[in-house]
Amino acid sequence: MKEGKIYVPKDEELRIEIIWLHHDTLVAGHGGKWKIVELVTKNYWWSGITREVEQYIERCNLCQQIKNRMEEVVGKLKLGEVLEKPWTYISVNFITKLPIVVGKDAILVVCDRLSKMTHFIAITEGMTVKGLARLFKNNI
Repeated sequence: MKEGKIYVPKDEELRIEIIWLHHDTLVAGHGGKWKIVELVTKNYWWSGITREVEQYIERCNLCQQIKNRMEEVVGKLKLGEVLEKPWTYISVNFITKLPIVVGKDAILVVCDRLSKMTHFIAITEGMTVKGLARLFKNNI
């Protein structure tokens, strides 16, 4: 005993097991270095305890995966290509499961990426590809 705490002799396996019991259990949940040091030093003491906990956490695969990275992001952001002509790039979406009105229960939404101009076309959910192509050709 040392100051009311259990003194752990210089036995690497025993020290690693004590750290494991405080680090890898559900209660501790892979806490940070200072949390694990606090949990271990409540009941145990040995010289260099903080350093050994730090080394243990550095070898823990899960801790390294969930750790916040403080480094800068590699590379610079690239601007998207500048669109020159309207209706060259479009997005097409469907709004479905609507109440039936005049025999239609869905909406085809076509949006131009450059001008943001949007067309809404009432359709039925069971419409064929040929029918959609015809509607697209006639309305867009």
